[in-house]
Amino acid sequence: MSAAGNTFRAALVQMRCGRTPAPNLDAAEALIRRAGEAGADYILTPENTTLLELSTAKLFAHILPEDGNPAIARFTALANELGVWLHIGSMAVKLSDAKAANRSLLITPQGEIAARYDKIHMFDVDLPGGESYRESKNYQPGEKAVLADLPWGRLGLTTCYDLRFPALYRSLAKAGADFITVPSAFTKQTGEAHWHILLRARAIETGCFVFAAAQGGDHEVGRATYGHSLIVSPWGEVVSEAGTDPDVIFADIDPALVSEARARMPSLRHDRPFETAPAGGKAALRNVS
Repeated sequence: MSAAGNTFRAALVQMRCGRTPAPNLDAAEALIRRAGEAGADYILTPENTTLLELSTAKLFAHILPEDGNPAIARFTALANELGVWLHIGSMAVKLSDAKAANRSLLITPQGEIAARYDKIHMFDVDLPGGESYRESKNYQPGEKAVLADLPWGRLGLTTCYDLRFPALYRSLAKAGADFITVPSAFTKQTGEAHWHILLRARAIETGCFVFAAAQGGDHEVGRATYGHSLIVSPWGEVVSEAGTDPDVIFADIDPALVSEARARMPSLRHDRPFETAPAGGKAALRNVS
């Protein structure tokens, strides 16, 4: 879908969310308005835009289903008022008394929801130093990869821990994605080690622009996130980067660079089936992609 000259301004909102939705919504709106006033056409917020909460009881005390959700109503009205594509990187949406979805919502300039994506890969990890997370305790994983058409090309939706599963990104690129989003709340520890490397790798592997809006800093819940929201070109170059504080970063995006990068390195066309033979040469494992 990319077309030469069909440029647009992307803005990434970086936040430091607390445990109560109202202050987070106010902070998000202020930053979104700042992005809109600076000429953004597409605005992405981070994972956990409405609250960052690890306690099951406190999480479910605050979240609501999608239907009639006042936070979503506020975001759709804001997108309509500003006339922008507003992408809420993710928010917790109640599915039942025991499970939520970590849901990404893409909203049109008319205030309509164009796409929904529920995070597929759950962050169930024990990190050195005692940090431990069990996202699957509260969240039901999604089952479908999602793409949506923007005026400038096709958008592939992912969230945070999805970043470590490259097959998802290759599938999105082969399905026509020009841009891939990675709204995140990466821990400080893993971010310092892997954030830039993984985002640049996903861009290089797919020939896509990568938009990664992040949480950053020390949160009320006691978690430290890495920040450093990034916009990465299809050639793997960092186009724009935030620090650790709440902020908005911008880049003017030329979709023609997607085709240019893929022409220079056409690896998306070069996949081949193969077998992996264990030692001894018996019982080969087959690639089924």
